[in-house]
Amino acid sequence: MSVEDGGTPGLGRPRQARWTLMLLLSTAMYGAHAPLLALCHVNGRVPFRPSSAVLLTELTKLLLCAFSLLVGWQAWPQGAPPWRQAAPFALSALLYGANNNLVIYLQRYMDPSTYQVLSNLKIGSTALFYCLCLRHRLSARQGLALLLLMAAGACYAAGGLQDPGNTLPGPPSAAAAGPMPLHITPLGLLLLILYCLISGLSSVYTELLMKRQRLPLALQNFFLYTFGVLLNLGLHAGGGPGPGLLEGFSGWAALVVLSQALNGLLMSAVMKHGSSITRLFVVSCSLVVNAVLSAALLRLQLTAAFFLATLLIGLAVRLYYGSC
Repeated sequence: MSVEDGGTPGLGRPRQARWTLMLLLSTAMYGAHAPLLALCHVNGRVPFRPSSAVLLTELTKLLLCAFSLLVGWQAWPQGAPPWRQAAPFALSALLYGANNNLVIYLQRYMDPSTYQVLSNLKIGSTALFYCLCLRHRLSARQGLALLLLMAAGACYAAGGLQDPGNTLPGPPSAAAAGPMPLHITPLGLLLLILYCLISGLSSVYTELLMKRQRLPLALQNFFLYTFGVLLNLGLHAGGGPGPGLLEGFSGWAALVVLSQALNGLLMSAVMKHGSSITRLFVVSCSLVVNAVLSAALLRLQLTAAFFLATLLIGLAVRLYYGSC
């Protein structure tokens, strides 16, 4: 298994075990995000501004990177600080920021179920940019594996979980508010395609940048999250009136911020030493964690669609990483 395929060739068992543990932790954190957010709800709503959570997450990642450099967990490069190498990370931060905002605007032009199903197209866009920008060719077997991942995500989004008190499709609140018909406008479709393209480009561009620069990962992350903090600070300040930065935060909200910050750092390690494709598999496998936690904490019921999605994910992993 090559580094591009998510493996770590030539490493001993201890380092291979650490790599596996890192992927499992990242999968668990991705899967726990939505259930933890649900536990933050007060009267059915998130009591804090979403922009506050994003800003605090970026700030936490920046502080953790600075701490890593200060205590010497990762050595500062010899010579003058390579500040000129920080500039390319501004584009990464801009792409990620654009995608985070597109997610909000997309909800105006389609129903949540349509968004969840069609957003899986970003798997295909990531694979496309991965082949074009990094010049890696995917075999027919690997291409089929990614198609299975897309199908698994669409299958899970279409009905992997169900509220036992809600016989209507959609989120648990759909019964009270009335079912929202499936719909998507032409503008919504255009924005969704843009969202998927930016998602794939941001992932592959960041991977390319991290692998080409001979800098410690903590320093690269320091550059990236510095721009991320500045960008999200501007978005938060320009978001109009609303709750304060820490208003409405609880212990669950703090756990959401910390878990997302740690997961961001883990994902950057995957991008530098693994690949964008590995990240896709981590995100897809996190659906299983999400469903199990939702069933345990929120008392949602697993449906046949969940088990079908799990089977498809397992087949995709076997096809992509298994021996031919």
